[in-house]
Amino acid sequence: MEDDARFMNTYCGSCTFAERGEDRFELRNGGRLGPVTLAYETYGTLNGEGSNAILIFHALTGSQHVAGYRENVPGVEELWNEECRVGWWDSVVGEAKALDTRRFYLICVNYLGGCYGSTGPSSINPETGKPYGNAFPWITIPDVVNSQMRVLEHLGVKQLYAVIGASLGGLMALQLAVLYPDRVRFVVSIASGVAVSPLQRIHNLEKICVIENDPYFNGGNYYEGKKPLQGMLLARIISHKTYVSLKAMEDRARGEIKRDYPMPDQYHLQSPLESYMLHQGYKFIKRFDPNSYLRIIGIWQQFALLGDSGAENYKELFSRCRHQEHLIFSINSDVCFYPEEQDELISALQQGGVTTHKIVVTSDKGHDAFLVEPERFARQLEYWLYRRFEQ
Repeated sequence: MEDDARFMNTYCGSCTFAERGEDRFELRNGGRLGPVTLAYETYGTLNGEGSNAILIFHALTGSQHVAGYRENVPGVEELWNEECRVGWWDSVVGEAKALDTRRFYLICVNYLGGCYGSTGPSSINPETGKPYGNAFPWITIPDVVNSQMRVLEHLGVKQLYAVIGASLGGLMALQLAVLYPDRVRFVVSIASGVAVSPLQRIHNLEKICVIENDPYFNGGNYYEGKKPLQGMLLARIISHKTYVSLKAMEDRARGEIKRDYPMPDQYHLQSPLESYMLHQGYKFIKRFDPNSYLRIIGIWQQFALLGDSGAENYKELFSRCRHQEHLIFSINSDVCFYPEEQDELISALQQGGVTTHKIVVTSDKGHDAFLVEPERFARQLEYWLYRRFEQ
């Protein structure tokens, strides 16, 4: 355990488990993996009634480190750099903040398949003594949700007051709501949807292709040699243009072209915006594993709420969630999960008789507004969750 002095009840730990006492965790596709270790952080204290727990799902390349400052995570030293050390929602989670750790017990878990302490492709395969590499299976959102429910059991959490997820995390929150409808009361979805859009599917395929076609990818078994970093850089550029609005990118780009990292061989950069995009790519490749990136994108691509739940339509699916309330945040400048996708989610929930509330956040920052302008979400989160908690 490594406590942050600003959070008296912050815990950084890991949970290792296997299904039914065996040494393997069963996956949705029939495969088995294990033993599985999941890294997590908790904030606050579980109350005597066990009624104040909130599970937070992070975004695609996020981590379990939601708030405070953490210098390192055991076994992740190479990737845990300055980009990771301050919690990604530090201004939202903590004492006297929107998600007040004096009142709520908050949990965030690094995804199965991730690279920040949870079992993933860079973890050691017990059968070979080497990193899994391409032997690590392709997993699904139900696998991630099921694995995190095991962490909740480990922590003694039987019932969730709420689950919160943004972007890919919003898909996770929705999946938990339908797989374990009686285990959660409130569901908060931020900049997310009810399905994978055609544009998301195309962008994700582009990212997969540039990584797998990097000359150093080696079929995913690159850990003893050079990593496919150029593929990762290009993948980040592809994704970044959907996470940040064009206006925000232009505002962030400096009035000069930075030349403190490798440039294209023949083409000469023409604008600070091009330089900014390369800068974002080079920052990213220092903190994330390419195989984990592929596996988590694969999770996104395979998301199929109806198919994974066995329901024929949304009315049937969400009728099991009628006792829940869903708060849907929509960002007006989002071009990753467009605002229409939140409307589709609300329509699907209402077909099943679920109470829904929609909040439109006006921001010129695009999809990542929940990270770069968290204050635009904090007050509504606080009001909505606290008012119901006190009822």
